Amino acid sequence: MKKWMNRLSRLGLFPKLFLVMVISIVLVSVLILWTTIHMSTNLFTETFSITNSKVLNQIKTNFESFNEAIAAVSNNVTQSGSIRGFLSEGDADSLTMAKSFYNMRETMDRIQSITESYEVGITIIGINGRSYSTNRAHLQLSVEELKQEPITMEAAETPSRLIFDDYQNDATIGSQQMISATKALTDRARSRMYGTLYVTMREEAFRQFYASFTSRGNDVVIMNEKGEIVSSNREDWIGTTQLDLLSYAREMNKTSPRSINARVMDQDSVVLSEYLPFYRFYIVNVVDKDLAMGQLIDMKTVALICAAIVVGALILVFLITSQITKSLRRLVKQMSNITKSDLDNYIPVSGSYESRQLGNAYNYMLDELHDYVDQLVQTQHEQRNAELAALQSQINPHFLYNTLASVKVLVQQGNKDRAAETINALIGLLQNTISDVSQTVTVEQEVENLKNYVFINHVRYGGRIKAAFYVAPDCTHYHVPKLMIQPFIENAFFHGFIKKETGTIHVMVSRAGESLICEIMDNGDGIEGLVRGETLPNPKNNRQLFSGIGIRNVHDRIELLYGSPYGVTIMSNVGEGTRVTVTLPLITS
Repeated sequence: MKKWMNRLSRLGLFPKLFLVMVISIVLVSVLILWTTIHMSTNLFTETFSITNSKVLNQIKTNFESFNEAIAAVSNNVTQSGSIRGFLSEGDADSLTMAKSFYNMRETMDRIQSITESYEVGITIIGINGRSYSTNRAHLQLSVEELKQEPITMEAAETPSRLIFDDYQNDATIGSQQMISATKALTDRARSRMYGTLYVTMREEAFRQFYASFTSRGNDVVIMNEKGEIVSSNREDWIGTTQLDLLSYAREMNKTSPRSINARVMDQDSVVLSEYLPFYRFYIVNVVDKDLAMGQLIDMKTVALICAAIVVGALILVFLITSQITKSLRRLVKQMSNITKSDLDNYIPVSGSYESRQLGNAYNYMLDELHDYVDQLVQTQHEQRNAELAALQSQINPHFLYNTLASVKVLVQQGNKDRAAETINALIGLLQNTISDVSQTVTVEQEVENLKNYVFINHVRYGGRIKAAFYVAPDCTHYHVPKLMIQPFIENAFFHGFIKKETGTIHVMVSRAGESLICEIMDNGDGIEGLVRGETLPNPKNNRQLFSGIGIRNVHDRIELLYGSPYGVTIMSNVGEGTRVTVTLPLITS
């Protein structure tokens, strides 16, 4: 806290005033918005609970009407002698069996008319293995499979009541969720069970009892006493087990609260519930509070109105406070730019007398700094050019002496052609060395000069070190600074093959994007003491025998001419050789 207070104390007048007003306006707006939403939520919950309780009672009435129809079907089937005989009698002659089947079917057609307003299928199976179904698509299991179903076993254990439950009907295309009312058929006179009744309905048809009362965010769930959802307008919920929702339903059945606020399916919801004792199902109404409140209160509009009020207030505060501190802020801002080497930010002189005086003093200081920086840059540029010119104009006298001595020997030996070639190569090198420091030559000319240098060294020391040149055809016309590659070949000749007697130096020039890449590679001794990650070796370890222009001087020269993205990098492994890469811009003239 103390740290933040210290930071706040260092703020200027305008930020402090503006910060206080921003915090005040935002806090007031947020408190008003929160109070409005909280009151609306409470009102919505109370009103919605009353309304949806009536809706649940209507849904419960629909289910009770359906249960009465199923009970009527069950009573008629139980009291029918033709059905009991069809399901319990043994095998007989074909005429007797046909007559029994006909009587049973007539009875079943009459019983089916009781449920004609519902999309149901009625199936009966007997202890003699016979079965009949008004709609085979609803129940596609065999008699033996039906006997093993949990709903059949449960009905046999409690023959006095209808058992409602769901099951999966594996149809030819896909799998369908089904709701079944199952009843054991018993002969009261003989106290024996002679068959089982199944009244089945597709889950989609089962929704008709409540579908008209649902909407987006207002969902209905039919749940059994195990917490399994057997039907819902939300298809993704069907078949899942929701024990938390079951506990809410049980609590409401016991304590009879109007509604419960709970988190259901990862959403804040209002939960209402009714119990269906005939089905042993719970009707649960789950209302998404966020969606419902979004329909009741247009949160987007409210937020936009609050944001507009806040923005309008902030603009007004900003204009008032900025007008008061405008001249001082401008002066502070312009003065802070000096640390960024931005010396062209002159400020208009305006405002109070004190602000005008400070502005005049600031502008005068900028004029003085401009003059000083211009003089300093000019002096450094001239000094650097003088250093490069002095380095470039130096010719090692030993190199010149040894070359002329080699020519003398060739003449004495009568090898005048070889002597003439050597002298021509030396002349070319001298012409390339003694000239303007800012002059550039084409890649083709630079390579020709390098070949002259290699030729002279072969005359002096023999051809134990070979040199090969590879220049891309589209790179010969580009320009490079003079004496750029020569120092690297010189170091390779005299420092790269001390332990090894023979080797090869490869010079390659190519283009990479908008850069010219010159690479000098040798398979010599490598550089000892080159720390991994360094681009250049220690300059104390490198002697220059011809021109005196060292490796670091070449790197500095390129950076001075073209900037930091360009320069020299070196990679070397002791005993394997050295690779020098020189990166230059594409210069055409």
